[in-house]
Amino acid sequence: MKRSLIRALAGAALAAPLALAADDMPKAHAEFIDNDGNAVGEAHLTQGPNGTLIVLEIDGLPVGPKAIHIHSVGTCDDHHDGFQDSAGHLNPEDKKHGLLNPDGPDPGDLNNFYVHDDGTGWAELFNARASLDGSYGARILDDDGAALVIHEKPDDHITQPIGGAGARIACGVIRGS
Repeated sequence: MKRSLIRALAGAALAAPLALAADDMPKAHAEFIDNDGNAVGEAHLTQGPNGTLIVLEIDGLPVGPKAIHIHSVGTCDDHHDGFQDSAGHLNPEDKKHGLLNPDGPDPGDLNNFYVHDDGTGWAELFNARASLDGSYGARILDDDGAALVIHEKPDDHITQPIGGAGARIACGVIRGS
């Protein structure tokens, strides 16, 4: 009995610094809107020591696989024009697009995710090429901000410039929290 109590207390003592460290990590949030300006989900970003974790929660997009990228300008105001004002990918070193590209990937490239029949999707994506505060890789929260942009189709991870992902159907401005 004493040993299990000691193990439990030791486990709690070890977990406490980890929880405090997670609270100190830079964080950001994005609320997605579609081309009609309707809310369709959100993303939570947490910068860790080796990359940025992006958690997506989607509700209200068409079914199927979708591409998502970090775009270099933090605006989604032009939803009626397909979110073109968010510009191209976050890519200060002008890398080639695509997770499979030998001359890439650019810092804005992310894995695809899936939207289910009911319009919902959930995913965790990890990007080691970009950080919220610029301490490594491309800086997400720079002077003109950044946006997460969802495309109508999946990214093939090699075709230039956007992997054949098609039209931009949702956008969320990344805001520090």
